[in-house]
Amino acid sequence: MPNKFALLPTAVFIILLNSYTVFADALPNIILLMGDDHGWDETGYNNHPHLITPVLDEMAATGLRLDRFYAAHPSCSPTRGSVLTGRHPNRYGTFVPNHSFRPEEITIAQLLKKKGYLCGHFGKWHLGPVKQSSPTNPGNAGFDEWLSHDNFFELNPILSHNGADPEMFSGESSDIIVTAATKFIARAKRQRKPFFIVIWYGSPHEPYSGLKNDLALYDDIPAKYNEQVFRLTSNKTGRPVTRPLGDILRERYAEITAMDRSIGVLRDYLTKKNERENTILWYCGDNGTPGDGIVTSPLRGKKGEVYDGGIRVPGVIEWPAKINSPMVSQVNSVTSDILPTLCEITGVASPAVPLDGISLTGLLDNSLESRPTPLFFWKFNKAADKQQVPWIEKDLQIGTTPLVKMMGDIYTRIFVNYKHPEILPTDYTGNRAMLSNNYKLVIRDNGDEQTIELFRVPDDIDETHNIASQYPDIVSGMQNKMIQWQNSVLQSLTGADYK
Repeated sequence: MPNKFALLPTAVFIILLNSYTVFADALPNIILLMGDDHGWDETGYNNHPHLITPVLDEMAATGLRLDRFYAAHPSCSPTRGSVLTGRHPNRYGTFVPNHSFRPEEITIAQLLKKKGYLCGHFGKWHLGPVKQSSPTNPGNAGFDEWLSHDNFFELNPILSHNGADPEMFSGESSDIIVTAATKFIARAKRQRKPFFIVIWYGSPHEPYSGLKNDLALYDDIPAKYNEQVFRLTSNKTGRPVTRPLGDILRERYAEITAMDRSIGVLRDYLTKKNERENTILWYCGDNGTPGDGIVTSPLRGKKGEVYDGGIRVPGVIEWPAKINSPMVSQVNSVTSDILPTLCEITGVASPAVPLDGISLTGLLDNSLESRPTPLFFWKFNKAADKQQVPWIEKDLQIGTTPLVKMMGDIYTRIFVNYKHPEILPTDYTGNRAMLSNNYKLVIRDNGDEQTIELFRVPDDIDETHNIASQYPDIVSGMQNKMIQWQNSVLQSLTGADYK
């Protein structure tokens, strides 16, 4: 049989060959998706008894399912910073929600932008104000366009486009930000650029709400749980209110289903535009499930705690060009791994500062069978921090996008980040954990008392069998590694990495 290229003119053959080479070497498009307060068990594929999440279930069934994926911190702002920087949030003073990160940090958007990517952010930011004058807005973090909120948002969200005055968008919030992202994809295609998009949902963070059809899917939930009550934010007043738990869960689950559906809309759009094959979709949560949603989880703890219930989250990657058969990984992985992974995939040099994440590209060819370094989790003891000189001028830290939940007497958020020139003995305190391939060490500080627990992983999924007294040498060795890591983190916190 003759070579099909043999009958083509030489010029046409060269054009076809060059086109093939460009396609084969084309940079992948990248979309990072993150649910707000979406814990590990809250997906159908992780056997949740009630939730309907067909899109995430399909992604997990056909892509790379990260069964032991963790948020870098048990709360939102710190974890979001870890995604952008590849670093633990304590390195740059993002200790808790409403602590901004620092403008000196190098983000994955800045790195990819230099590689030729068009970068967009859509949805929750929570790393500083999104207003134009903020040194920590998405634009200054490397994003070419943003439609964003300082914090979380509900139905009919009020968002800021590129730092302008906030405006209301009518509709379901997950759908709104995905629609904005698809328009950005069209812009990138017109400019013939690969795109890097971050979609950080406002769902399913409380206070909850949902569309009528989504709520109807869970009409049976109140009867199962309404004997219990829970305190959360009122959509009417912005103040705390006590409500039946079943009514709360019905609304929470409706938000998760709406978020899942929006991911399906995004995937369909990519398919329609012939972009899905070489687009990386990476979904995860930002911390574990809060108290009002943890009722079905087999994990110990909840949002705000360093037990797995507070830090283990859904993690799934879809990339048809490279992941063409289902894969499941039991390797410990974390949101800090996202930056070094994307750097290796795109051929971008990682920042020359201490990173806490590693590249996970070895999962794609099964060469990474276990994590070579442990994971560390640490809730900085903010109460012991006496160094309160602002890193950023106060007026630059005042947010503009209102939300339902009040903070004091205002509907917006004010961010902080403090200088930390001196390392103090009290800086080493705060609840913390170290996760190796075989053990998890949990240290909890309660005033002058300290509780030390050791669990065997992954067998002890609910972290109920404390074996610390049986293995003192293992505990001691892990404590020493913890202190060494804390030394590095605190050096970064002083600002030494920016010199």
